[in-house]
Amino acid sequence: MQKKRVFISSVQSEFAAERQMLLDYLTTDSLLGKFFEPFVFESVPALATAPEAVFLYEVEQCDIYLGLFGKSYGYEDADGISPTEREFDCAVQFHKIKFIYVTSHNEQERHPKEARLIRKAEKSVVRKKFANELNLRVSVYNSLIRYLEENEFIRTLPFDATLNQYATINDLDEEKIRNFVYIARNKRAFPFVPEANPEAVLSHLNLIQDKRISNAAILLFGRNPQKFFISSEVKCALFHGYDVIKPIPSYQVYKGDVFQLITQAVNFVLSNISSSVGARDKGVEVEVEYELPIAAVTEAIVNAIAHRDYTSNASIQVMLFKDRLEVWNPGHLPYGMTAVKLKELHTSIPVNPLLAEPMYLSGTIERMGTGTLDIVMRCRNAGLKDPEFAQEEFFRVRLWRNDFSENGTEDNTQSIDEVKSEVKSREKSREKIIRLIEENVSITQNEIAEITGLSIKGIEKNILQMKQEGLLERIGPNNGGYWQIDFAGKGTEDNTQNISRVKSRVKSRVKILELIEGNEFITRTEIAEMTGLTIKGIDKNIRQMKDEGLLERIGSDNGGYWKIHKK
Repeated sequence: MQKKRVFISSVQSEFAAERQMLLDYLTTDSLLGKFFEPFVFESVPALATAPEAVFLYEVEQCDIYLGLFGKSYGYEDADGISPTEREFDCAVQFHKIKFIYVTSHNEQERHPKEARLIRKAEKSVVRKKFANELNLRVSVYNSLIRYLEENEFIRTLPFDATLNQYATINDLDEEKIRNFVYIARNKRAFPFVPEANPEAVLSHLNLIQDKRISNAAILLFGRNPQKFFISSEVKCALFHGYDVIKPIPSYQVYKGDVFQLITQAVNFVLSNISSSVGARDKGVEVEVEYELPIAAVTEAIVNAIAHRDYTSNASIQVMLFKDRLEVWNPGHLPYGMTAVKLKELHTSIPVNPLLAEPMYLSGTIERMGTGTLDIVMRCRNAGLKDPEFAQEEFFRVRLWRNDFSENGTEDNTQSIDEVKSEVKSREKSREKIIRLIEENVSITQNEIAEITGLSIKGIEKNILQMKQEGLLERIGPNNGGYWQIDFAGKGTEDNTQNISRVKSRVKSRVKILELIEGNEFITRTEIAEMTGLTIKGIDKNIRQMKDEGLLERIGSDNGGYWKIHKK
């Protein structure tokens, strides 16, 4: 903001020391110096213009008139009026903010015209007495701080409770308020119905006063909260590795009210981590289990949005790395609270209490200070490393992902070697089965098991996969039928050719796995270019390895990566 100009008016000879003190004080004070620019005649260089004209021009241009009245009336012009009184009259004429400070002398000690000026000033402004420079400095400080508070240049209330200077109730979305009431009534027995007057709801939540709405009201129910608070957004980024390195595969900036920000950020994380689908043994709906507990992810993001410093120009950042999730917010722990204490039972001290109350009523947060404890418990129950909390320039929450070693890197080499061995072992079993079928197309699965030493279950699985790949077909029933190799209109090939096809598939899969081992972000097109395989063939091999539990795709086709599973 532009500094407010303060014109210091007095008889120069009487208040020379006080004028210099105020000039130095308002210029050097760490707080007042940010908001005020003082003017005294002594600081003006020599000019050809008459001093009276300079004084009155400066009074007209100032924001605040600060008058010091004492015993002396000072120099009088042709009309018998002193410069001090002229300056005061000009401040009245132009409706300036006026602060008047009067020495503690009695009226008999003052010049009659000075006493009259003081009485005139009392009719339009409250004056304050001072006995010495210290009294004067304290009085001036109190007056200017009150001016800043009343004009909301500084706040004594929390940010969320401060009434917004520019927003009106028309900047709020009534539908959002009704939806909130509906949820809060069901979650916490909120004593209003959705059809209630929006102003009555806001008043109950202490979000409105004399038709003026608070900052919290805008963040909760605003049509466009970012119109008033540009940085009230969440930036989400996905990184393939362990550090912030460009290019960034997936980057989103989410805007909206606090409830929308939570939903969008949580969905970003869940869409970029691995998940598994449960069975229907507990009901019609199938449960989806994510590698990071949904409750822990949600709590970390909710805490960031509820407790951030909304006066900061920084935004909340949600960053998903290969080994961890980090949530940063421009906020600080309350006095006396430490990152260590967050893993113990502690008191809830909301930074933004008016924002926190509706979030509690909607079931988004709790009041007990159990949010961080819940994050720790959920991660432990999921078999993950303990989450980390840190207070630096930002407050940071770190959740560790699964399947990573202590040094933060996945033991991929052993996994790749074991998977390649698994692929080769399976194809050797298929090779044995094909050789036996070539020799005897009527052979049974039990006979194959006796000759090869494979289990019936393993044989059934291999035969099913070869059927799906078009290598094998059963003609007729299980009893009385026979096997046909490479049906699909290609005719029966000799044994050498069939075995060669199996070995070729083994080599293709091993090639694919080796390329993924070297670059887990490799695309199908790149695999095709480097192996000479067709896209269709690569898709088929990848699909089969996925079905066999050997390979998994983490994230989307654009921006995701491959993960090889050790069997």
